Order: sequence, then C-alpha cells, then structure tokens
Amino acid sequence: MVGGFVRDLLLKRDSKDIDIVVAGDGIAFARKVASRLGKRQVSVYENFGTAMFRYQDREVEFVGARKESYRKNSRKPIVESGSLYDDQLRRDFTINALAISLNKEDNGELIDPFNGLQDLQQKILRTPANPDVTFSDDPLRMMRAIRFAAQLGFSIEQETYAAIARNAGRISIVSMERITAELNKIIMSPMPSVGFLYLYDTGLLQYFFPELAALKGVENVEGVSHKDNFYHTLEVLDNIASRNATLWLRWAALLHDIGKPQVKKYIPSQGWTFHGHEITGMRMVPAVFRRLKLPVGAPMKYVQKMVMLHLRPIALVSEEVTDSAVRRLLFDAGDDIDDLMMLCEVDITSKNEKTRTKHLNNFQLVRKKLREVEEKDALRNFQPPIDGKEIMKTFNLPPCKQVGEIKNAIKEAILEGIIGNNREEAWNYMMKLAGQMGLTPTQQ
Repeated sequence: MVGGFVRDLLLKRDSKDIDIVVAGDGIAFARKVASRLGKRQVSVYENFGTAMFRYQDREVEFVGARKESYRKNSRKPIVESGSLYDDQLRRDFTINALAISLNKEDNGELIDPFNGLQDLQQKILRTPANPDVTFSDDPLRMMRAIRFAAQLGFSIEQETYAAIARNAGRISIVSMERITAELNKIIMSPMPSVGFLYLYDTGLLQYFFPELAALKGVENVEGVSHKDNFYHTLEVLDNIASRNATLWLRWAALLHDIGKPQVKKYIPSQGWTFHGHEITGMRMVPAVFRRLKLPVGAPMKYVQKMVMLHLRPIALVSEEVTDSAVRRLLFDAGDDIDDLMMLCEVDITSKNEKTRTKHLNNFQLVRKKLREVEEKDALRNFQPPIDGKEIMKTFNLPPCKQVGEIKNAIKEAILEGIIGNNREEAWNYMMKLAGQMGLTPTQQ
C-alpha cells in the first residue's frame, strides 16, 4: 500500500481509496486478487496501466511500479517500468511516498526512503526529489502542496516553498478545471486563509485569480489609509468556514469585496470610500466564474445575489426602519436570507471588541425584524398573487407595456404595505389600476 491511504492511516484520518503498487504487472495482479476475493468486476484502465475494484466500502486500485519523465509543455508523463523506490521517488511529497509492505516475509513494515514519517510527525511538506524538477514536471503539485498545508495544518519546507515561487509561471500549462478543483478544496479547508496567503506570496494567485490579488495593499493619502481588503477578505472567509458554510457561501465571502479596487476613491472631507462596490462586484462575478470554469448556473447567480446584497441588512439597523425596507430585503433575498445574514455577521472583522459587539447586537435586531415581517407577510420567495398571464386574460391584452406596469404596481403595493399579500386585495387593486388606465375586463 502506498500514498494517501498510508498517510491518512498514520494520521488516523478516514480514507476510502487504497492504492497498491506491484513490482510487475499491476493489472494482472489486480485480476488475481479480485478472483481470490470472489470479485467478478474489475475496471481496467490500459492507458494508465491501472486496475480497480470495490471491496466492502473501499476502492482498491493496483498499478505496476514505474518511473516517469516529462516534456516541458505537458503534465502527461512518459512512463516506464521501475522499482518500488522509483515509484516512491516520482510522488509529490514525502508524506505521500510512504508505503506499507503486504508481502508475507515483511508484512506491515513501513517503507520510508525519504523520511516521510518524520515529516508527517513534524507536519512538514517537502518533495522526495528536487522540488524544482517536481514542480516543473507537474505544476499542479504546487497547488496540491498549498491545499495539503491548508487541509492538514502543515507548513511547507523552506526550499520546497522557494521552488513553488520560482516555478509559479509553470501553472499556465495546467487546465483551469484542475486548478479550480484544488482551489475549491482550499476554500473548504478548516482555515482557507492559510492556503490563500501561500497562493499570494508564491505568486500563483496572480496567474489565475488576479481580481483577488488586486485587493492586496493599502494606499495612503494625506496620512489617511484604508484597511487591506485582501486580509479582510481572508478573515471573512475564515469566519464563514468556522460556521461550516457551504462551498458557494464561502465563494460569496471570497468575492464580497471584489469590486473595491475599481471604485476606490479618496475624498478629503470623508476619507476613503468604496461606494457601489457591491454592484461592481456583482457584475464581476460571471467573468471570474467563467475563467475559473465554475458552474455558471444557479451557483453563480447565488454568489452574485450574496455579493449584491451583502450591505443591505446594515441599512436595517436603524430603529426607524420601515416594514417596507424589510419586505424588500426578504423579497430580494428569498430563501437565501439566512445565508445573507450569516455573511453580514462574519463581515464584521473589527478588532475593537466594543464595536464588534455593538454590530453583532444590531444584527440580532435585524434578524428579529425579519422574523416579524416574514411571519406577518410571508414574503420569502414571494410571487405576486396575480401574474402576467392572468392580467392578459382578464383584459384581453397581448404581451405589452401595460401588463408589466400592472404586475409591477401590484408587487410594489404589497412591498409598501398598501395591500396585503393575498389574491383578493391584489385583484381589487388590479381592477382599480385598470380603471385608471381605461381598461375593461372581459371576465369577472
């Protein structure tokens, strides 16, 4: 057994996949093992020289020991048969090069030619081979190093870290799908900021996520400076991660201030302003998602909504806030209102405990107002009681401007509290509007 299963076994982490290296033909050996275990179905991948079958709740994969060499512009290695040592040497990190013998004469013995156990115990990531060769050959390993550091709480050994910085430009030969798969794992780690600090400091982030890198830095005019929005964003991301938030809510935290560099302005009488950054940020989200090959359907629209609305609950803190304003937020946020409130709360990163407590208490008041209006008006995922089709049918109208005006007027009347969120009041209001517009119903 070799690689991640051995590492996780020693770390006492659960692992579902077992990789077995065979000196010889891995596929033939897999078939023999499967036959001995009474397994009829073996998945064979001739191009990769591997075979796999499921045993109990695990996937067991077999491969012949091999060594690899790489061409400059491809991550696809030239593979030839090799020894177990060759196979361990080609692996990304010493902690993933650990092996346990399954042979009768030394069953259970740890095979550790690169001091991976010591690195595991000291929580260090280093490469078995020269790190410049390791990362130049397969640049995705740089992302994996940073991902393991974030997931496991490990540090990256100094020379290995320096090699990532030297080879950062090589990330350009890696497909964006592979980069983003590692990025999502970093985002889902217990403390994602660890990974993003490594990504920025090594220069990797700037190659595939320049919008986030652009948040870094503090500008000073007339002795007045603003906070570093990069560090603030990472703090918000860690805060949301501590609440076990979903991947897409974490993405919303990562992108919530992404528009600030574009709208940043210094006004002598006010200081630094970022007016409209939520609108600018919302408009930037699709380009980020498309470039990073993230799904551009519902997840992207959800993140856009969170970025667009992340300042809105702050406006509800005032005691004089109207029910209308609360209704509009409920209408715009829909079922995502709880996620939005969580994002707003973790966005409070002030180091002043008094200020922080004040803001959090204010948000409790906002939550109370939201509950009260929701219970009264049932506006979450609100749909007006009368839709456009019914308006057209009632007044024998084709799709036209008047239909949109009536539909919008009904919605506004409900949100303003002029009428209740029910069919009877909406119908009566529609008839009143129609009369003012000179429309006659064709049916009652």
